[in-house]
Amino acid sequence: MRPEKIHGGYFFIDKKGKSVESKNKEGENEERGFDLIMKDKERLLSQSCPVRFIFSHSALKEGWDNPNVFQICTLKDTSNEIKKRQEVGRGMRLCVNDKGERQDADVLGDHVFDTNILTVIASESYDDFAKKLQPDMAEACANRPVVVTASLFTDQQAQTQDGHSIKITTEQAVEIHEELIAQGYIKKGKLTQKYFDEKKAGSLNFGEVEHIRSFIIKQFDKVFNPDAIKPANGRNKTEAHFVKDNFNKKEWQELWKRINTRTYYNVSFETSKLIKNAIDALDKHLNVTEIRIVVESGGMESIRDREELEAGTAMSAATVKTIRVTEAIGAEVTYDLVGELVQSTGLTRRTIVEMLKGINPATFHQFKLNPEEFIVKAGRIINGCKAISLIQHIRYEKSTGIFGVDIFEGAKLRGTLGKDAIESTRSLYDLVVVDSEGIEKSFAESLEAENDVVVYSKLPGGFYINTPMGKYNPDWAVAFREGSVKHVYFVAETKGNDIEVSQLRCAEEAKIECACRHFAAISTGDVVYSVVKTYQDLYNAVTK
Repeated sequence: MRPEKIHGGYFFIDKKGKSVESKNKEGENEERGFDLIMKDKERLLSQSCPVRFIFSHSALKEGWDNPNVFQICTLKDTSNEIKKRQEVGRGMRLCVNDKGERQDADVLGDHVFDTNILTVIASESYDDFAKKLQPDMAEACANRPVVVTASLFTDQQAQTQDGHSIKITTEQAVEIHEELIAQGYIKKGKLTQKYFDEKKAGSLNFGEVEHIRSFIIKQFDKVFNPDAIKPANGRNKTEAHFVKDNFNKKEWQELWKRINTRTYYNVSFETSKLIKNAIDALDKHLNVTEIRIVVESGGMESIRDREELEAGTAMSAATVKTIRVTEAIGAEVTYDLVGELVQSTGLTRRTIVEMLKGINPATFHQFKLNPEEFIVKAGRIINGCKAISLIQHIRYEKSTGIFGVDIFEGAKLRGTLGKDAIESTRSLYDLVVVDSEGIEKSFAESLEAENDVVVYSKLPGGFYINTPMGKYNPDWAVAFREGSVKHVYFVAETKGNDIEVSQLRCAEEAKIECACRHFAAISTGDVVYSVVKTYQDLYNAVTK
């Protein structure tokens, strides 16, 4: 088949946004894709019609039937998880044959995954995409039933082998359940190994309910295999609940009264000194790599169990190929270097121009090698210099604003016990959800076990301090038992670093310094703020 016949030129858009028809070499107007898909879909599915979806983003996004045996979809960077799942779901439309028959498991059996293959082109790295997508899939499956009862069939619409549709009553559901137990496919509410073995061998026998065979298999497919999926805890991915009684404790109210004050800051610095420091830092630290294309491919042939999805190992990378780009970079792309740096740093165009004029020619030459990376890295370096200049001259003052209790009540916190969450009786929530399984989890466990700690909380995102580098959210607020330590009220930032605060990244160091000045401005010395790694560090700080 001639390749040019496969692409019919449909969905072609001109610069004005209007649909146009392309012409073939003979000068005849080709048939528009809209008419072919929406009005004459059967002919599109026919083997005699050469037009195919080779790469049709719009078609896949809408979820139209694809006559191919392979499919492609794209995913854009988005924080909307529902949208991301929808795009994958719409892209994975099971193929149809030239008669319009869906090529699903009922037709192809175990070979359904050999025929229906979805290729996802992700705009993020393959590794990050796979690791984020697989736990999402596992979480989405968490609500599926794990016990086989008669209710699995009750009020469901079933198709019999002779083509009739029936609605299963409660009595019929009980009969189906009892027959399946008699056949040895259910035991103590679980699907047996016999069921899985015979399903794979194609030798299932449902006895008196054989006439609704496809329906039963379909319902069983909704059930997790409990022997293969053993959740670490029944509260897997549980939502934390606000404990109002702990919030109302005298110790927390005293702490909250001391830290529940908003501030504003004033800052001034010498622009000339900032320019000099930025020039020195850019010449010393700016290293840009040549553009190269890394093509990383992989696949997911099967899903053995939910743990494999949660661990992110079901989808594996097969090959990695690196391609050096030898063409002129950005030959047809115009970059507003100054404008981009103004936007990322908040400095004036004049200041940015002075910085760029002052750096070495060799440093500036790197812009040609990789403009995008040059802009990102230069912006970070300049922001680091700006942060150092700002914290030397920043001053915080109290404002009249306060934080409301709604920042705690409205916080949506979800975690997995044994991983990133622990049960709690001392916190403002019945579940303490942490950002990491290491330092923060260990710190929370120590707070929970320590008798001198009356009440504490992982501070929600709604509690923040304004800084020139953006909003800063401290980690913990802790109220100790009065008389047990010198400093009863403490706000802590947990860092898993063995290095001193002064060695942290410039922007992070600047935010921490701003937090120190914020708390110094709102307290009279009865609230201590510090960076700690362990509970012992915290205890040493409050007993000084």
